Amino acid sequence: MSAPGDIVIKRVYEEPSEEDGYRLLVDRLWPRGITKERARLDAWNRDVAPSTELRKWFGHAPERFEAFAARYRAEMAERGELLQALREIAVSGRLTLVIAAKNPRINHAAVLRDILLNEEHA
Repeated sequence: MSAPGDIVIKRVYEEPSEEDGYRLLVDRLWPRGITKERARLDAWNRDVAPSTELRKWFGHAPERFEAFAARYRAEMAERGELLQALREIAVSGRLTLVIAAKNPRINHAAVLRDILLNEEHA
């Protein structure tokens, strides 16, 4: 199978565009103040989001990000079929991981993107 191509991260509060390709919401909770029409998603996959316990523990605290990333990777290691399905989407075109988090670098989508692009068997 080919390697995944273009995987980007975009906040759900940003305007959707044609360049987004396949728009996948990867948060466990629906984003506040956003309608389904405004989100213009192709899918919503709660199963690739961190567990509720991990998400609450992390709380988007930068000093916890490294430990969070390791714990999240461990959770994702048990979801190989889901990761493979996302890689297949990314091989066929751009995959946009849509999130509500404010910081584009300190969130689970950044870790998920890294897993999809760099790890054969997560």
